[in-house]
Amino acid sequence: MSEEDLRRLMERKGVTAWRIALARRMESKAVQGWITAVIVVNALIMGLETDAGMMERMGGLLHLLDSICLGIFIVEIGLKLAAYRWHFWRNGWNIFDFLVVAVALVPGAGAWSVLRSLRVLRILRLLTVLPQLRRVVAAFIHALPGLSGVLLVMLIFFYTAGILATNLFGETHPQWFGTLGASLFSLFQIMTLESWSMGIVRPVMEVHSLAWLFFVPFIILATFTILNLFIGIIVSTMQELSIPPTRESGRTAEVEANLRELEQTVQRLRQQLDRPE
Repeated sequence: MSEEDLRRLMERKGVTAWRIALARRMESKAVQGWITAVIVVNALIMGLETDAGMMERMGGLLHLLDSICLGIFIVEIGLKLAAYRWHFWRNGWNIFDFLVVAVALVPGAGAWSVLRSLRVLRILRLLTVLPQLRRVVAAFIHALPGLSGVLLVMLIFFYTAGILATNLFGETHPQWFGTLGASLFSLFQIMTLESWSMGIVRPVMEVHSLAWLFFVPFIILATFTILNLFIGIIVSTMQELSIPPTRESGRTAEVEANLRELEQTVQRLRQQLDRPE
């Protein structure tokens, strides 16, 4: 929960003192720092569990430590539920934390084994604990409406280029452009500039000497134009959402000062108009 949620809880009537004290304790820097440390340790444990040799030597200890970390997360969620009650579900970050922890409680056998493997998502709780990461995620979500337009333009451009590449190079190079799906994947690889020259374009140019007339404009439009639009929109949104509070408070104070000065001027004008001649 954020400080804003804590403030709203304190303002509501009928909230007992112990719930407010518990909420303050759970949102304190000490507790949040402790939870962050547990998440980092749990992430390291999950990484060690992927090593077969480490599991042979210390498998029991790693499982025990993982269970302890899970127990700490369960206690944390339970205490927050006790303090905030139904207010807990009004915060999307808390819902995310609850689901991530709940997945780890799914039985690890049978059809549930796939969901059990999703316990690695507990590492993503760092996004909810650290305010800096929450701001980054919030900026990305806030930028989604603008990104959707760019994504639609990119999909239309890719689809058109994929059809054109299939018609031009599919017969001579079916491994890259034999089907529309293969063409789209190859064009995506070219857009990322991963082995695009020696791996795809130059072999194609050995047969089609003018193929560069297709690939060079494609790279310019896809990589240096459309892709940079994504970055530009996200950076712009982060700048809008990361205005320092001091600047905002300074602007507010300046506006209030101007309003007071305007009111004083109006009062002086009224006094002069009401003064008898």
